[in-house]
Amino acid sequence: QVQLVESGGGLVQAGGSLRLSCAASGRTFSTYAMGWFRQAPGKEREFVATISGSGGNIFYVDSVKGRFTVSRDNAKNTVYLQMNSLKPEDTAVYYCAAKQDYSGIYSYSARSLYDYWGQGTQVTVSS
Repeated sequence: QVQLVESGGGLVQAGGSLRLSCAASGRTFSTYAMGWFRQAPGKEREFVATISGSGGNIFYVDSVKGRFTVSRDNAKNTVYLQMNSLKPEDTAVYYCAAKQDYSGIYSYSARSLYDYWGQGTQVTVSS
């Protein structure tokens, strides 16, 4: 069982930056691929970014490439999402998720593959 707690959301003007954190419980964090997803009002939850357990395999949705950076610190059981050049369309509740992957090699963009989810953190970008 893994518990995930997101933090770092807030209100920011367009063009600004935020860094989200997701702290995981347990002692086997490196055996989990991690993902970031977001859900805007009235829309389905969508994939944003993913990082493999080793940190060597990273993938982003096209809309955030060049603006967002996902990283992880396995010693701190934490995954991060650095968000720069924020746009109003980035407004959503952001969730982190974990999927067991003992290889540490793979990352995953499909929402249905993830086993554990955090409670979400609100990001609001004003124009």
